[in-house]
Amino acid sequence: MNLKSKVFLMASILASLSIGIIPVEVSAQTNEITVTPINEEVSLKKTVTTMNVPQDNKLPWGFVKGAPSEYVERYPVIIQFYSGEDPVHFAQVDVKGDGSYEYKFRVRNFDPNTGEFVNIFEGDYTVKIFRVIPNTNDLV
Repeated sequence: MNLKSKVFLMASILASLSIGIIPVEVSAQTNEITVTPINEEVSLKKTVTTMNVPQDNKLPWGFVKGAPSEYVERYPVIIQFYSGEDPVHFAQVDVKGDGSYEYKFRVRNFDPNTGEFVNIFEGDYTVKIFRVIPNTNDLV
């Protein structure tokens, strides 16, 4: 399977919620989705997923992205990375006009002082994604 086929396959599999390293070095699995009403108009949708970055990773970038869906204007998406219980990295990204979002982050860096590559992310992580959505619960 060539590189182009691998990229297309990964994009197809992770179309609705994606966490990965370009093209296909990371695995991710959604473990939990909860929706908590904030008021009569909006709710907070929390998605918890796991991410695994292999020790032998050679690619520099990872990403978290969500497919087009319902959203509330002016509320960004909050993305939190944890190693066990320890916070590792937090990000805030804007939602596009179609309700999608994407956050690209460094997984591996080159250290010019030593001439070696350094893994920023390696191993298992819990990723929590928070986004504000229209409230669909009639009871609130």
